[in-house]
Amino acid sequence: MKCAVDIEARDVEEMYINIDPIQAGGRLTADAMKAAISFGDGYSVCDNCRNPPRLDYIKNPPIAQFHADLAGWLNMDTARVVPGARRGFQAVASTYVEKGDPVIVTALAHYTEFMAVEAAGGIPLEIPKDTANHITPDAAAEKIEAVIREFSRAPPLLFIDHVDYQFGNVHDVAGIAKVAHQYDIPVLVGAYTVGIMPVDGKALGADFVVGSGHKSMAAPAPSGVLATTAEHAGRVFRTTQAKGDVTGRTFGLKEVEMMGCTLMGVTVVGMMASFPHVRERVQHWETEVAHSQAVVDALLSIEGTKVLSDSPRQHTLTRIDTRESFDAVAQQHKKRGFFLSGELKKRGITGVIPGSTRVWKFNTFGLTEKQIRHVGEAFVGVARDNGLNII
Repeated sequence: MKCAVDIEARDVEEMYINIDPIQAGGRLTADAMKAAISFGDGYSVCDNCRNPPRLDYIKNPPIAQFHADLAGWLNMDTARVVPGARRGFQAVASTYVEKGDPVIVTALAHYTEFMAVEAAGGIPLEIPKDTANHITPDAAAEKIEAVIREFSRAPPLLFIDHVDYQFGNVHDVAGIAKVAHQYDIPVLVGAYTVGIMPVDGKALGADFVVGSGHKSMAAPAPSGVLATTAEHAGRVFRTTQAKGDVTGRTFGLKEVEMMGCTLMGVTVVGMMASFPHVRERVQHWETEVAHSQAVVDALLSIEGTKVLSDSPRQHTLTRIDTRESFDAVAQQHKKRGFFLSGELKKRGITGVIPGSTRVWKFNTFGLTEKQIRHVGEAFVGVARDNGLNII
């Protein structure tokens, strides 16, 4: 099937169980699909944009209320929707970071955090991870002290991911934030949890919470959320002071870091349509973690397989090492490393990067119990069919 002359219709979610690490939390709900059709036109949400002419003031559809609901849900004071988590990172960095400023990130930080710092002219400096692949408060304190010694001033900002994208490990964000605040450093808590598991920004000690809509909130891309406390809202959501030197024009309440307005049409309404489902699904986090562990247990029953993420699992994203199991098969297989993704696809499973048999990731979020059993049995079946021992 084609949705246009040269564009094949995408049927991944309809035809397969998808365990792709970055796609699991972004599957659209049926309501979001309907919203995408209804509000697909570029400026569709602007039908009822009045004064002040800004996205977060629109009442029909109820975008203004959605902003308030997002802030309350995250236990923060103010929220804005943004075109992806990376734009949330960028908005905060460009507000707080000056050229040459040292900015604390981590050895597990997403590349977009580095880019946000670089775009603002800052210097990203990493808190090292420990042997268990965790970022600890003690390591954060040591890094801050080292930066102060080198630059003779405290960093203006610290980025910490609640759950990192490399291992899917949950980090002691509250402890790290407590350390940073002792030096009066604002803390930005990053993605991979908003929309996936319960997030209480103030309990975490966050000055900013950034989440991805299209990765974690069942929303169309690009979408995300930036929430902050009242202390910082006036600065990061500052309004324009620009004035035309010839025309004398001013631009009212347009927010500089939001470039006036952020999400138009399908992105914001799709995000809104999924929000009731997202708000409900985070209440079942323990079930999601149990499902993750069930697949990990199945993989660990294959001799030679190791889990590189925390075990037992605390998240649905997992990094696995199959160099001594599936990769041993790949060395002799005519399809080399591509045999694994091919065998899984025959069993109705996709999302493992083709060619990956050494170290790779998967995400079980959103799968049913029946699907979880099938995924676990599929991995064991592929192993058994290729002569690997099952413990």
